[in-house]
Amino acid sequence: MKRMMMTLSGLALAGAMTTAQADEIVVGGKNFTEQQILASMTTQYLEGLGYDVESRAGMGSAVLRQAQENGQIDLYWEYTGTSLINYNDVTESLSPEETYQRVKELDAEKGLVWLEPSDANNTYALAMREETVEETGIDSLSELARAVNDDEELAFAMNAEFYAREDGWRPLQQAYDFRVGRADVKRMDSGLVYQALRDGQVDVGLVFATDGRIPAFDFQVLEDDQAFFPAYALTPVVREETLEANPELAEQMNALSSLLDDQTMATLNARVDVERETIEDVAQSFLEDNDLL
Repeated sequence: MKRMMMTLSGLALAGAMTTAQADEIVVGGKNFTEQQILASMTTQYLEGLGYDVESRAGMGSAVLRQAQENGQIDLYWEYTGTSLINYNDVTESLSPEETYQRVKELDAEKGLVWLEPSDANNTYALAMREETVEETGIDSLSELARAVNDDEELAFAMNAEFYAREDGWRPLQQAYDFRVGRADVKRMDSGLVYQALRDGQVDVGLVFATDGRIPAFDFQVLEDDQAFFPAYALTPVVREETLEANPELAEQMNALSSLLDDQTMATLNARVDVERETIEDVAQSFLEDNDLL
């Protein structure tokens, strides 16, 4: 009888251990390179930890967010500025820390938990070729403003949206107190901006901070020393119900988040977009290099 009770206790314990982890975690991702890498990385990482994972990458931003709110997606990487502006309609200027805290509070009301943000901030930025930075000494937006105000001839390139938008080119000049004439700004598709800057057709180009072409083309992002651009810190966001079913998930995802910064993401993106490695191979090698797989 005593032996039977021990066996039953063991079975109950095994059952408790089994049900402590959700049957399946659905990992989502948006439809561009950085997000596809993160979705693959997260899927492989969690599978290596013993989770049963389904990956649904390649989704549109709004569709993905709605799917998470509806319980169809458990976990994906979101940008703080995207949630603040697009999903919560907050337009006031906030610091990176304030942005994170605000979206964390607002999204908690919807059953979504923002884990620890990474140091990767995929926001707008202005960049120059490294050789031009070395020649001019311009390494920040304040230095750029000084050069423009000292009548240094510089040609700019950016997409038409940023040039025209209410929180774009005009307020950026106001914030840093400089003025560039219309003739010195070339408006073109975002992809062409990188080519024009690489080929020396312009001196300054609008880029996204974690784009793989930045390291591939030897660009240097100018420091936004007055914090004009909104923060778009890359952060794992998970449903509260999923965390309750998987209590160790937060610590595990925070460990992965701590390894990501602008340079790391730009390098990973370049391996896919420039060097043509597969998304799965790039994600796997990153995990292996960091002893996570």
